[in-house]
Amino acid sequence: MSNIQQRCGHSFTWIFLFLVLLLLIIPLVLGDCTCEEDKEEPGDKSLAVKYKVAALASILVASAIGVSIPMLGKTFPALRPEKDFFFIVKAFAAGVILSAGFIHVLPDAFDKLTSPRLSDHPWGDFPFTGFVAMISAIGTLMVDSLATAYFNKSHFKDKDQVVADEEKVEQVHGDHLHLHTHATHGHAHGSIPSTDLLRHRVISQVLEIGIVVHSVIIGISLGASESPKTIRPLIAALTFHQFFEGMGLGGCIYQAKFKIKAVIIMALFFSLTTPVGIAIGLAITGAYDENSPTALIVEGILKAASAGILIYMSLVDLLAADFMNSRIQGSGRLQFGASVSLLLGAGCMSLLAKWA
Repeated sequence: MSNIQQRCGHSFTWIFLFLVLLLLIIPLVLGDCTCEEDKEEPGDKSLAVKYKVAALASILVASAIGVSIPMLGKTFPALRPEKDFFFIVKAFAAGVILSAGFIHVLPDAFDKLTSPRLSDHPWGDFPFTGFVAMISAIGTLMVDSLATAYFNKSHFKDKDQVVADEEKVEQVHGDHLHLHTHATHGHAHGSIPSTDLLRHRVISQVLEIGIVVHSVIIGISLGASESPKTIRPLIAALTFHQFFEGMGLGGCIYQAKFKIKAVIIMALFFSLTTPVGIAIGLAITGAYDENSPTALIVEGILKAASAGILIYMSLVDLLAADFMNSRIQGSGRLQFGASVSLLLGAGCMSLLAKWA
């Protein structure tokens, strides 16, 4: 059985590396290809619509596959959280999310809120982008802390209630039920989530909020664009982006051990967010002006807030938590592998900033 598990682990390692290579080659090819530039016009709406439909389909599939892969741990042992390969993949995905916040979302928010189309007062008087990102990160910390504290209090309150009920029954019914209640004592405590499990549930939900916010904005912007030259490289770049963000989120959802219904809802919500944004963008193409002051302000603030969430979550809840884990701390080989994977994920996502 161990040989089969090792083979599964090696197979998934090669599949993972192949997907990374494939998703890097595609944007390079699309970004450098100029074979249709002579035929394309900036306002070629029919060609732009075809690209948008292709983007909707490819991003939907990539998002669904990415968020689903970590959840296959029950079927494929190599993908379980206790395996070294899981730490490697999660470090790569966290690097992608961190780079998305620093390299993609935050600079775009700066561009929006410092646009010359906005009035100098108040937008030129104060660095609102950094301020909103900072407040967003602090707010995420507070939500993270308060939610964890709330669940912990509920957890211990339930435990105390169970113990109190058992002691009361023991006092009333005597020695016979004394044995019975202690037989069920372990079951009652086992039904209450542990502190680590509650922590993973908070992390997965907060992370999904941050990802969803900027995914919707990206989708609307792409769907509202009428330039094929702008849309074409975005297809591959956003496919890569959603695939590995999905892997990071999927890993958190898997560790949270939600019930199957909650897992399906969270996976679907993530998978459909960007495609729905693209569909909205398609529907409002004629009326939506991404350069209007209102659009610039709304997009800029939302992207800055999203960047704060993504940066905080990737550094604090994903990377710090894993790199300080005793499993990685006790293995120099795993620590080196996770570090290389982190740098590779951040580097790959940073490279895509050339096209997206």
